[in-house]
Amino acid sequence: MKSAFPGPVGAQTVYLDHAATTPMFPVAVEAMCAALGTTGNASSLHGSGRAARRLLEEARESIAAGLGARPSEVIFTSGGTESDNLAVKGIYWARRDADPKRTRILVSAVEHHAVLDTVEWLEQHEGAQVTWLEVDAEGVVSPRTLREALAAHAEDAALVSVMWANNEVGTIQPIAELAAVAQEFDVPMHSDAVQAAAQLPIDFGRSGLAAASFAGHKVGGPHGVGVLLLGRQVAAVPLLHGGGHERDLRSGTSDVPGAVGMATAVRETVAGLASRAVELERLSGRLIDGVRAAVPEAVLNGATGERRLAGNVHFTFPGCEGDSLLMLLDAAGIECSTGSACNAGVAGPSHVLLAMGVEPALARGSLRFSLGHNSTDADIDAVLAVLPQVVERAKAAGLAGAKGGF
Repeated sequence: MKSAFPGPVGAQTVYLDHAATTPMFPVAVEAMCAALGTTGNASSLHGSGRAARRLLEEARESIAAGLGARPSEVIFTSGGTESDNLAVKGIYWARRDADPKRTRILVSAVEHHAVLDTVEWLEQHEGAQVTWLEVDAEGVVSPRTLREALAAHAEDAALVSVMWANNEVGTIQPIAELAAVAQEFDVPMHSDAVQAAAQLPIDFGRSGLAAASFAGHKVGGPHGVGVLLLGRQVAAVPLLHGGGHERDLRSGTSDVPGAVGMATAVRETVAGLASRAVELERLSGRLIDGVRAAVPEAVLNGATGERRLAGNVHFTFPGCEGDSLLMLLDAAGIECSTGSACNAGVAGPSHVLLAMGVEPALARGSLRFSLGHNSTDADIDAVLAVLPQVVERAKAAGLAGAKGGF
């Protein structure tokens, strides 16, 4: 089918969905490929096994250095979702086992579904009670909100979980302040830091957190590998059994090439954080200004300035359906998202926007443009060149649908 849009057809695709996954750094690909060429199970005692173990532990040490943790606090997993599950379920079970009264989880209303669904599962199957922490219009959980919630549930609180930075609107939470409040009540706090790690400096040791989750493919590393940073004194019950390869908290033959690839990506990410932040702020600023000029009624969602991930641009386009915008942009060679890739294809407005007080009809007309380490001015130019007519076509489709046109 011939595209209705001039220009981008046949040209290189413009990728602005780095929050879903970001391209691997070439150095990470090279390091991972080299590790794939080695032989040996990291649990074996012979020479090949010891060589694999050495690669694994060097990767562990490198990731710890990049994220402000001790090597013994780095637990390799299959990704962010497993890390979130291990942290939330594992700490909840351990706290409940130690004190049967502690069955309450305090969690923000804007979490990724890897946390939300885990908490709801614990509520349905493991007797957990849930206190949803409200957010303001920018998606922020205030320390006051957490303090009031913990004061009301000081005797039964098992765990607090608040993400470091939101995957949809890019709002950065005041993690250090929130963790300090949790410590006042002697309640461990977990943070899903999957989105934060690519754009923010992470110092786990100084954060006050008990646990934090990370994913390789969000920092320019491979899919299928992640990390849970878990404080040495934090008790947790494992999800997987069968060898206890990772501190007796995670079983399964170690993915040495994956660990090497992720470690290389973390190192590359950390080394370029400052310069990349400047470039992402410039590019996202151009995009925000351009969208506002082209579509004056568009509404920027989330926090602004330093309280927002530099690479995140999330707009609501009144009168449009997000899916229509997405498909029209895709036809024009622009790849973006309506929200979390882990929830793509699920009808309904974003739970994040609803928690922020956005009306459901408006929430359905939202798009996320997320920039990353290889984004360019040409990418921004391409979006702005087609956006006005995309929005007009999406509005027309919405009106036709409302009239029963299709």
